[in-house]
Amino acid sequence: MNRRPGAAVLAGGVLMTLLYQAPAEAEDRARAPREVSGGYASWAAVADMPVRAGKPAVGGTGGRSWLPVAGGSADPAAGDAAVGLAGALELSTAGTEPEALTLDALRLRLDDGTGTLHARAELDGRSRQLTLAEVRSATSSPVVRSAGATWTGLRVSLTAEGAELFSSWTGEPYEEGGQLAPLDVTVGLRSDTGEATPASPSAPAPEPQQEWELKPDPEPGLESGSRSEQAALSMKLAHPTVAAGGEQLVTGAGFEPGAVVLVAIDDDTRYDVVADGSGHVSQAFPVYATAAEGAHKVELRAVSGGGTAAADFAVRRP
Repeated sequence: MNRRPGAAVLAGGVLMTLLYQAPAEAEDRARAPREVSGGYASWAAVADMPVRAGKPAVGGTGGRSWLPVAGGSADPAAGDAAVGLAGALELSTAGTEPEALTLDALRLRLDDGTGTLHARAELDGRSRQLTLAEVRSATSSPVVRSAGATWTGLRVSLTAEGAELFSSWTGEPYEEGGQLAPLDVTVGLRSDTGEATPASPSAPAPEPQQEWELKPDPEPGLESGSRSEQAALSMKLAHPTVAAGGEQLVTGAGFEPGAVVLVAIDDDTRYDVVADGSGHVSQAFPVYATAAEGAHKVELRAVSGGGTAAADFAVRRP
């Protein structure tokens, strides 16, 4: 029988290819972008410039706003993301002029930690699409969890288009490369089966925002919410009455595990916390020494929707 060394080598090569092909394909599938399932971006836009967040975005202290992630995909291991942000940011200056500048339809694109921020700018009754800023990660990679990932302190610098927009709006010189406030982005990721990961900040498909029915002010320390939320969400305050200069603790339950929850005191959003695997959150906060005597409201609101809960407590002078 004649042996054919060339055929043996070829067969061996084919065998090795088949052996290594499956792991390579599995790795490629693991690295493929995954559909996002909720999340939010936290941004102050322009430092020292008043900003009003338009629904479903939520405003907070220091001009910082939380904008829900409204679809897209991400590959955190590669530092890639392409997500839309819901809501609008209305920027204004300290004086009465010029007219407010509105930025909406925000879209973030990252490729290996660098990318662009696109927006629709509305001013003087006109609107235009532009690449507002270039974005660069301040760290080597995002913080990746099984449920999602977080990019912290993304550096945002104006493009030539963005600089021209701000210059023409304010009458002040803005240059290409000028720094805006850092941007933080958290995304939840769906599993390979297409199901939302239980611990991710999940968001429903875009739908008209619901306005929760207003209720009479509750008694100090008691929870409140809409009828549809009452059975699901709950919150408690550790102290029905707190002396000015003291500390209060709010706890909540019934949130989606992994959901990002905003904590507002007297309609001022100050903190964001992540619900644990059981859907519980907690946050301690100071009661300022200058706080007015009387009733004050604490509210918990899930960024991705799913309801709110609120409770009152009383402040007394020491």
